[in-house]
Amino acid sequence: MLLPFDELPEEFQNDAVKKYYDILKSKKRSIILKRLLDIFLSVFLIIILLIPIIILSVAVKCTSKGPVLYKQVRVTTYKKQFKIYKFRTMVENADKIGSLVTSLGDTRITKIGHVLRRYRLDELPQLFNVLKGDMSFVGTRPEVMKYVNRYTPAMYSTLLMPAGITSLASIKFKNEDRMLETSTNIDEDYINIILPKKMHYNILYLKNFGVRTDIYLMLKTIKEVLFH
Repeated sequence: MLLPFDELPEEFQNDAVKKYYDILKSKKRSIILKRLLDIFLSVFLIIILLIPIIILSVAVKCTSKGPVLYKQVRVTTYKKQFKIYKFRTMVENADKIGSLVTSLGDTRITKIGHVLRRYRLDELPQLFNVLKGDMSFVGTRPEVMKYVNRYTPAMYSTLLMPAGITSLASIKFKNEDRMLETSTNIDEDYINIILPKKMHYNILYLKNFGVRTDIYLMLKTIKEVLFH
């Protein structure tokens, strides 16, 4: 449920956020149904995908040096920090030898990492993030604090809801790495060019929020992953 507006973090208490806060406040039932759907689907998928998850864990461990899971501190509801879980797709300590954003042809990505990223299998461990409540199946992809600190006032409205595994922005920018292929400063180009465009779609989601919208975006994500 939403916190009272005057209890939100100070940077959230602006007119731009209030506009979307009021929209979500009128959809309390949908917010509850969204959480119930997240719990049901995450438990169901963890059960039926347990063996594939184990097989992928073994494959990651046996094909490159480093841990099976990549854990990184990201930002979710009300600017709360949490550790996101992903299958490791890059060489060990990749975030210390390059940008936090990947571009096409990034040499830090392992061979199996390319396959996992292509079909978004690296995100399967995020089912546990959803079950814990740090994430939802649909919502703004969680950013690192470095990028959140560069948000405009309106962008904070996207943190009124849990971060998501997929979103309209994720679908529209599924080839984000190609957009940054020729960049000479990946971090700055991401913040100044890519992030504002993604946030346009993330804020649009808040305007049209509802369980039907979530189901549509989940199905569209599956279609995009499998057939494009």
